[in-house]
Amino acid sequence: MSSASKVDRKTAIDAASWLFNVVTSVGIIMVNKSLMATYGFTFATTLTGLHFATTTLLTTTLNRLGYIQTTHLPLSDLFKFVLFSNFSIVGMNVSLMWNSVGFYQIAKLSMIPVSCFLELVLDKVQYSRDTKLSIVLVLFGVAICTVTDVSVNTKGFLAAVVAVWSTALQQYYVHFLQRKYSLGSFNLLGHTAPAQAASLLVLGPFLDYWLTNKRVNTYAYSLTSLLLILLSCSIAVGTNLSQFICIGRFTAVSFQVIGHMKTILVLILGFGLFGREGLNVQVVLGMMIAIVGMIWYGYASSRPGGKESPISFSNGSNLTTKTQDYTMLPLSSEPVQKV
Repeated sequence: MSSASKVDRKTAIDAASWLFNVVTSVGIIMVNKSLMATYGFTFATTLTGLHFATTTLLTTTLNRLGYIQTTHLPLSDLFKFVLFSNFSIVGMNVSLMWNSVGFYQIAKLSMIPVSCFLELVLDKVQYSRDTKLSIVLVLFGVAICTVTDVSVNTKGFLAAVVAVWSTALQQYYVHFLQRKYSLGSFNLLGHTAPAQAASLLVLGPFLDYWLTNKRVNTYAYSLTSLLLILLSCSIAVGTNLSQFICIGRFTAVSFQVIGHMKTILVLILGFGLFGREGLNVQVVLGMMIAIVGMIWYGYASSRPGGKESPISFSNGSNLTTKTQDYTMLPLSSEPVQKV
């Protein structure tokens, strides 16, 4: 296969990966918003446990049918990943509960510099000036259209710190484990989903009761709410898989930067489905700045020297070959959809 054909094939797969992630992520947000806001199912951690239980069911079935090859992941690495992931989920839920919306959004934006720091220290990644500036522009644009009132309290700040660092570590570890052990996205999910499902289904009801003072077993389930829970769990399989695919193909930083397109899409869909209250010139301007920054990031990081690391893995062994992150390569005139 010629180099041009390989680039075209990679571009198509990259675009499909981002689109898969966009559709599933935005879809699950819309379903969960309806489930929680309209039907009062506020048990976020328990629902996440159900998501991973559904994912476990699918990966186990595919493994027994022979569609997923049996692989090995050391218990120590599995434990670290599950620890980071669960702290991320719990930390985000607690941060949202204890902080204002404005500070919660700032905390989410800070994941990008934290992810950059992890890549810089652990993978020795080097960023070009244009790549750094494009990241700043994305942060600035998203901040304009999402950050409103900002109030900080001690326990909320601590929850945000835990949430940001655990999420950044979890996303870095997805990329790290796939490279180190040559694991596909389904393989890694097959290892991690059962442990996360078990731990969150045990922890979830207690944590949800602590946060909401409501018990999941006393919730007044209806046919509609049960169908929404089932739909949420079904979409979550795609969300989990697409996250692993995207981070595996790119990096945690690229996933975070371009991932803010989901924030923009959720805002747009929210205005369209739930009314235009809050839609103003500031929000529109922020969206436009963020989109320009994402396009610039895709272009800057795909250029030689835009984002490079001397570290890669092959069959679990360290190599000293130079690798480049070809995120969104090459950019076309199509609408940005690789989130």
